Amino acid sequence: MLSWLIHIVVDSLVLLAAASVFPKVELRGYRTALIVALLIGILSFFLSWILTLILNIATLGIFYFLGLGFVTRVLAYAVIIEIADKFSRDFKTHGFAPSLWLAIILAIVGAIVDAIIL
Repeated sequence: MLSWLIHIVVDSLVLLAAASVFPKVELRGYRTALIVALLIGILSFFLSWILTLILNIATLGIFYFLGLGFVTRVLAYAVIIEIADKFSRDFKTHGFAPSLWLAIILAIVGAIVDAIIL
């Protein structure tokens, strides 16, 4: 539970930083960042496995067999960010590329946080 809360706070900080760096990412305030990070976490919990499965089937498992399974996970995470964009009025990504970059950054920072916590 504590690690999940740490991830939500860190993800919200990453979202705020990304919104200030990327011109195609709009985010209004820290409260919105926390809500969006929580929404991304919940959507990821419920949808990540199914999106990863669909992407593995669509690509015939090529990334999985090449040892690059993280590619499908990052793509699934980008789709989840796009879904979170549709649910929130105060968080917008203009196009799929900013969502993909956010997914990559969130995955890297999440791996670093996991390495520190564990």
